[in-house]
Amino acid sequence: MIINRSLTKLTFAAMLLATTILPVYAVNGSSSAAEEIHFSADQIIKFAKQVEKTLSGKGAHVAILARMGRPAAELPEGMHFTHVAFAVYSQITTADGRKIPGYAIYNLYQQNDHPEISTLVQDFPVDFFAGVAVLEAGIIIPSANLQQRLLDVINSPTYAALHDPHYSLIANPYTLGKQNCTEHTLDVISAAIYQTSDLRRIKANEKAYFKAQPVKVNPFKLALGSLFSAEIATSDQPGDPVTATFETIAAYLQQYDAGSEVLTIIPEK
Repeated sequence: MIINRSLTKLTFAAMLLATTILPVYAVNGSSSAAEEIHFSADQIIKFAKQVEKTLSGKGAHVAILARMGRPAAELPEGMHFTHVAFAVYSQITTADGRKIPGYAIYNLYQQNDHPEISTLVQDFPVDFFAGVAVLEAGIIIPSANLQQRLLDVINSPTYAALHDPHYSLIANPYTLGKQNCTEHTLDVISAAIYQTSDLRRIKANEKAYFKAQPVKVNPFKLALGSLFSAEIATSDQPGDPVTATFETIAAYLQQYDAGSEVLTIIPEK
């Protein structure tokens, strides 16, 4: 994220308030680039391989993968992980043209120069964990049946059609107009569950069955943040703000997808 160093004192104070609203996605949330590297390349590579080994050991063809862009103590109540994406077992083409088995990561990332705009990006586990604040991964492994349905959606035009590039840190998963990485992930999951690309039907089902995470923020701070930060919006929040998180998606699948499994991975000693 690029910060304008010539901000006035008033604007800078407002920005500081904005960053306290929902640090869950800031910097290392839905951004593809981190401002600070906390671990060595060897540590990142080792952990990424550990995550891939865990996924392959479970026979996962598709999983939901989450990372920690900030320490848990800095995150709002009810939130632990900061960015969510799909890990898809694939044939990976190396720089020298070889094809090897591995996991490709399907992300929604903010644009660095325009954080209010998002793009769908494919990268790999090493990229995914490169800028984390804590080496910890959240994994949801759906049932075999749902994994196949997810593959069908991800490999179809529906995956991109469900993307709304108008980004908000606190996107409401029940409404249209704004989206973040967790909402897009949820929409793809719902498209797979209900086998539909009809976004209005998807939203109706999510409102009926998915329980979003309340965003417990002082209304004044929220209003101020939306005025001074392009990546914070309230236009899609008709009432008390809510958003989707890794934790709420995990609860949703454990309730409605028999056979799904939720794991937490930390570095091996």
